[in-house]
Amino acid sequence: MTIHYQLDGPEEAPVVVLSNSMGTTTALWQPQLAALTARFRVLRYDTHGHGQTAKRGKVTLAQLGEDVVELLDSLNIDKAFFCGISVGGLTGLWLARFAPERFHALAVANTAAKIGEQSAWLSRARAVREEGLGVVAAGTADRWFTPEFRQHAPEVVEPLIHTLAQQDPEGYAECCEALAGADLRAEVAAIRAPVLIIAGEHDPVTTVADADFLHQQIAGSRRVVLPASHLSNVEAPEAFSAALVDFFGEKA
Repeated sequence: MTIHYQLDGPEEAPVVVLSNSMGTTTALWQPQLAALTARFRVLRYDTHGHGQTAKRGKVTLAQLGEDVVELLDSLNIDKAFFCGISVGGLTGLWLARFAPERFHALAVANTAAKIGEQSAWLSRARAVREEGLGVVAAGTADRWFTPEFRQHAPEVVEPLIHTLAQQDPEGYAECCEALAGADLRAEVAAIRAPVLIIAGEHDPVTTVADADFLHQQIAGSRRVVLPASHLSNVEAPEAFSAALVDFFGEKA
């Protein structure tokens, strides 16, 4: 599978890989670009079945993680930093557990060792296949952002919801099925890589309690809670970027 990617920043700088939330594309990370490219080479990519990365049939969390390793291999990058949000964060947990030798440090934002319930993901996959992504997009802003942010920043919220509605329904459904089967609760205690855990104070999807579980399980991990909902990198961009730069800067 050909993975669509973008590279920004100084060619000789350490590489930071950014991994998206479901229903988004590389544009999700625009708020972080200025801060990160000042010190790092930033590698963004579209997840399986999203944006310009084609779908390939049934996919698992392990395959989403292997996509990152294959992308690094194809670009001759031996070792990188990683930051993922939501399913991208869960991908980061998989990488921290099963491919730690490829990363200096990893940040996992608004995620959990197991996100949601299997039955809910399977029913969402079924609904998207039958009715399209409009059925998901209609309620997504309520999960992604706080009411205050939705009210005060519609120019930020609306393009992201539009992007979600324009994604390939089958690619989105396949990622739902990957999440339905993804459960790292028995694995995260074995993670030894440096990990930063970022939570959104008002996140109803992956809660502060989920972040606390990861923090308790992963030895030496650091936990930061931001005043945001699920897409904390968009709702609290300066604080999110500062947390990344501080953490990665220590490990560079």
